Order: sequence, then C-alpha cells, then structure tokens
Amino acid sequence: MTWFARNTHRWDDWSLDDLLAAKGDQRVSLVVPARNEAATVGDVVTRVREALVETVALVDEIVVIDSDSTDDTYDVATDAGAVVHRSAEVRPDLGSRPGKGEAMWKSLFVTTGDVIVFMDADLLDWDTHFVPGLLGPLLTRPEVSLVKGFYERPGFDELNQRESAYEGGRVTELVARPLVALLFPPLAGLVQPLAGEWAVRRSLFASLSVPTGYAVELAALIDTWRGHGLDAIAQVDLGRRAHRHQALRDLGAMATQILTAGWARSTHSHHADEITLSQFGAGMTLEAVAVPVTERPPAVGVGA
Repeated sequence: MTWFARNTHRWDDWSLDDLLAAKGDQRVSLVVPARNEAATVGDVVTRVREALVETVALVDEIVVIDSDSTDDTYDVATDAGAVVHRSAEVRPDLGSRPGKGEAMWKSLFVTTGDVIVFMDADLLDWDTHFVPGLLGPLLTRPEVSLVKGFYERPGFDELNQRESAYEGGRVTELVARPLVALLFPPLAGLVQPLAGEWAVRRSLFASLSVPTGYAVELAALIDTWRGHGLDAIAQVDLGRRAHRHQALRDLGAMATQILTAGWARSTHSHHADEITLSQFGAGMTLEAVAVPVTERPPAVGVGA
C-alpha cells in the first residue's frame, strides 16, 4: 500500500463520538494566527466555539494570535470568545518578528493543548468539520504526528475548459510543488503542502525550527519527514474552502520565504536574516523588498 492510500483520509471518516472517546484526557487547542482579519476572524471563532467547545467538548481552548494588526482584529476575536494575545507581547524577552510563523511559534507559550490545530483567519467558504477532520488521524493513530488539510478551491481552468478544484494557490503551483519535486520528492503526495489548516502534536511542533514567515507549513513537513518518517504525516480531505486572494506582489515575498526554507533544508544553506527581492513598480521603478527569513529555535530549548 502506498503512502497516499494509507495516509489520506476524508473528514467524515470519524464520528464526533469516536473522536471524543479517542481524545480521552488529551487537551486540544485551536490556534488562529491573524493579521488584519477583523472581517472574518469573528465568524471563525464563533462557529468553532459554538459547535466544538460549547456543544461538543472536542476543543478545550480557542486562541487567536494577533500579528501586529492595525484593524479591529483583537477586539473582534475577543468579543467572539477567543483568548487573544498580541504576538509581540508573548514572551517579550524573546523579541518580536513579523510573520505568520512567528505567531504560530509564539502560540506554544500561551496554549495548553497536547494537540494544536491551526486554522487561517480569512476563511470564507468553510465549516466547523475542518477541526475534527484534522484531529482524526492524531487522535486515532499514535504513529501520526502531523496532519495536513486539503480541499476544493473553487476555480475554472479557462484554457482547458475544466474545473480546477484541487489545484493549490499560485505559490503552491509555481513554487512549492516544483521545489518539492526537485528537492523533497517523498513529499510529492501531499495535495496542498502550504495549506493553512493543519494539526500537530505539541511535542513535535515544539521540537522544530520554525520560519517566522509563510514557510512554516513547508518547513514543518520537511522536518517531520526527515526526523520521524513519512508515516508520521497524514492528510485529510476537508471538502471545500475559499479565502481572499492576496496581491501578486505580496506572493513574491511569500515565495521567497518558501524557497529559502527549502534551500536551507536541502544540501545547501544560508546564513542571512533576510533575502532581498527585486520587484518593479509603475514606470519600471526598481523596488528592493527585504524579505525576512529568520527562524525561531525549537521551543523546548527556550528557558522560562
């Protein structure tokens, strides 16, 4: 049996009763990293709280890590019932870096779950089954330590006149998949390696080096595979998901971070805290963008 057949699941492979029984005395934390997501973060928190904290006690805490938002993300998430921390205020002795990975790494210092589920804050077309779906392999298969979600992304391939439901985003298709194919082919069976919906055992995540930017998901996959084997990773079909698309120029910085993390984990390495990315604005004006590519050390080595 191939890895894909053995470790690919659907969200409805487990009932809530099955998961509650398998959970036992383990604690589950839902972590939502958010930056300027006041329009959507309240809905994410409210729906999970009502369905999986108050109605069925599958999730023990919902924690939003506010990553330097300039809108009302903090207040909206608080009003919806989450425990909200500003990333810069978590372990201030360690300093603060910009980025999604930083918020996720900082969550290790303010959550209590044995299992951590990550969900993006910008979800538009989704349902609360995402959370139990991601928990399924972790709660029922002790050999699994990290679970990636994948889903339909509504779209249409105009050139070939076909649905493109399971294609990833632009960075996935143009950067991550070629990078994985070139340097990390055992991971090629992952449908959406950059998906923001994933779950991990605290003990594993705390042992990993964490890129502070957008490369956290890919880095976690590579390091888990190398340290624990491919069968420590599973993936779950979560159905359908939609979110707001980012500007193409912003994706250039994301791609740079992902390439840097992949390069560092290949036979090559880098020793800089940032990569300079050249982009061109109106009138072919050259703009040099400093893209941070720092990593946080494994949390288990950070003193109290």
